[in-house]
Parts: sequence; C-alpha cells; structure tokens
Amino acid sequence: VEDVYEALITSVPNIKFGVAFVEASGKRLVRVEGNDNELKKLAADVALKIGAGHVLVIYIRNAWPINVLNALKNVQEITRIYTATANPLQVIVAETNQGRGVIGVVDGFTPLGVEGDEDIKERMEFLRKIGYKR
Repeated sequence: VEDVYEALITSVPNIKFGVAFVEASGKRLVRVEGNDNELKKLAADVALKIGAGHVLVIYIRNAWPINVLNALKNVQEITRIYTATANPLQVIVAETNQGRGVIGVVDGFTPLGVEGDEDIKERMEFLRKIGYKR
C-alpha cells in the first residue's frame, strides 16, 4: 500500500484518499493507508465486505479518478483496474471453498438513450471544467 500512497500523493495537489488492500495469504488482513481518516475507514469497510484476496479499494476527494488513473497503472503490483468512477458501483464476487475473487463490476446505471446536441455540449463543458480538456 505504500507504493499506492506515493502514486496518489504525487498525482494531485491537496488530494485526500484512503486505500485498503486485502491480503490473500499470511495474516490475511486488510492493510490501510491514506491521509484522510474518513476515506481510510470507507476503503477498509468496503475491502472487508468484498473479502477477496489482492483487492485494492481506493476512495479519493479533491481529485477525479482520471487524475490518478495513469499513476496507478504504473504501480507494478497493480495488475488490473476494474473501474475508476464516481458512479455507484457494485462488485461481482465469486466464492469457492478456497476463498473469494472479483469477477467484475457494475459501474453506474443502464443508458436511457443516445446523446443529442445539448448533451454533447454539456459533456464538453464538463471535461473542460475538471481540467481534462482545454
């Protein structure tokens, strides 16, 4: 979790975060890091609830997922990122006699239609508002 801490803290000034990692062997604890106690508790609670080995849960504040995604992809121990989202999220977990594993996620909700001109304008404005586009 120390490498994840470093990746996050150097990505965005004033970022607040909590990180929780589920060990798959040894003591099999949820390891917790971060710089915000509320977010650390949220991450730890969710990681424990998922209960699948080698799962990493991150909660952030004062940043957008897109701001930290590339830094996290460069952490050697991270092999897969299922999602980076501000949407409601459901984790699909399989359970065997050995333990649990994440097999996927449900990110957000089903679409209500296809975007129109006003929707495109709103999307472009939002991307500029968060600094992702000029």
